[in-house]
Amino acid sequence: MAAVQALSDILLLPRLTNTGAALTREVEVLDEYGQRRVIHIPNERALTVFVDRRELVTLMTLGAAPELLVLGYLRNQRLVGSVAEVDSVTVDWEVNAAAVKTRAGVQDFERKTARRIVTTGCGQGTVFGDAMAQFDELRLPSAAQARIRQSTLSAMLERMRQIQLESIHRKAGSVHGCALFRGSELLYFIEDVGRHNAIDSIAGWMWMNGVDGADKCFYTTGRLTSEMVMKAAQMGVPIVVSRNGVTQMGHELATRLGMTLFGRAANRHFLCYTGFERFDAEPEPAPPVARVVRSS
Repeated sequence: MAAVQALSDILLLPRLTNTGAALTREVEVLDEYGQRRVIHIPNERALTVFVDRRELVTLMTLGAAPELLVLGYLRNQRLVGSVAEVDSVTVDWEVNAAAVKTRAGVQDFERKTARRIVTTGCGQGTVFGDAMAQFDELRLPSAAQARIRQSTLSAMLERMRQIQLESIHRKAGSVHGCALFRGSELLYFIEDVGRHNAIDSIAGWMWMNGVDGADKCFYTTGRLTSEMVMKAAQMGVPIVVSRNGVTQMGHELATRLGMTLFGRAANRHFLCYTGFERFDAEPEPAPPVARVVRSS
């Protein structure tokens, strides 16, 4: 039944504009040596989202994939239940707006958007209370169905090291990057001014391409807060890796969900915070213990 629904969703994909914008601009700066030079900084744009002509939210975004961002935002806020419910997403940068047209309207729109929780997302992300209330309905694949080997994790981190050499962050700073992997294969990578925008864009990409999260791994350069854990769970992704750390609530929610969280992950180093049962460790040799020589 789920496969039939997924096929139906793919056949009813929404129409999206393609309005990616310039991601950086040049500015003149004065450095500590008194030298003037030109550097790049990320562009940041306000994008006000309207759903069936009703204003929903204003997102601050880099603008790399605004249509996917909006679609993923609707998904992760649980305002729409499937991609087939959305008829079109139209972004117009002349008015800094995204117009979403649904096929049959959003059921209980006022109730779903009435309660907002301000989160730690860069740029003040929000999680609608209805999404939080449905936390206990989320189910991730079992440890037998979704696992990761240490060598696969290392290959992922190496792939991210390579891609970040050409990233907006490397060129201009001030952005977060998120990626979706199948094993060590990079499926999609995007950067935005906030990590919550980047994960929403990946959620939108998954919907548009009919990609399921069960055998995937999500990577982010940002910290793993409760919001990030919630969004990954709603995307059905059981394994999450961060270059940064994990907050107390993010840790608690991941534990309740049975999600595997890796933090402080860079090069061949990492900490596995939760979900040890999904992880097939291949330990590195322990570093030698320094001997303390006491003088007599």
